[in-house]
Amino acid sequence: MIQKGLLIVLSGPSGAGKGTVCKALLPSMNTTHYSVSCTTRQPREGEMEGINYFFKSVDQFQEMVKHDELLEWAEVYGNYYGTPRKYVEDTLNAGENVLLEIDIQGALQVKQKFPNGVFIFLIPPSLDELKSRIIGRGSETEESFNRRFGAATDEMKYISEYDYVVVNDEVDNACTKVRSIITAELCSVSRNLEYYNRLIQEGGK
Repeated sequence: MIQKGLLIVLSGPSGAGKGTVCKALLPSMNTTHYSVSCTTRQPREGEMEGINYFFKSVDQFQEMVKHDELLEWAEVYGNYYGTPRKYVEDTLNAGENVLLEIDIQGALQVKQKFPNGVFIFLIPPSLDELKSRIIGRGSETEESFNRRFGAATDEMKYISEYDYVVVNDEVDNACTKVRSIITAELCSVSRNLEYYNRLIQEGGK
């Protein structure tokens, strides 16, 4: 019997460092796969199709929504983002873990469909650091920065919707905490109860 994989949702405000933490995590997690999202925004410098995102036109994205091909989707800062449903479900059913790096709107949608997932909220050590990270991207106008920073501070209010919170002060420290959370969840009785019960039944024969 194959144990179903673990769905790990890493979320948090813009500028928290979600992408950086995921990139650092994955090489040490052989049974965990990164779910690539679809987006209608333009690629940033260095981003590659199928690696960072599946870049779609608005029409293509709307067709995916129409045919229920997305596990979650949202409009964020004027662009659409979504998670392909089939990849996530097939990977979990094969006993492998899936790591989702998504915005807060998407995470709340996923939580409704996968309440047994592990929901981790990543935050920066301070608001000043958050400002520096957003500005450091070099892709923000003054208007877009004000909009993104204002939204990020509002998003901090959703911490209570998550199972864990991790402060991303140093990437290595944040990764250690996330790995510890995943290890604990994989060993929890609730996630392994069916397996334990089967062992007990076999022992009574």
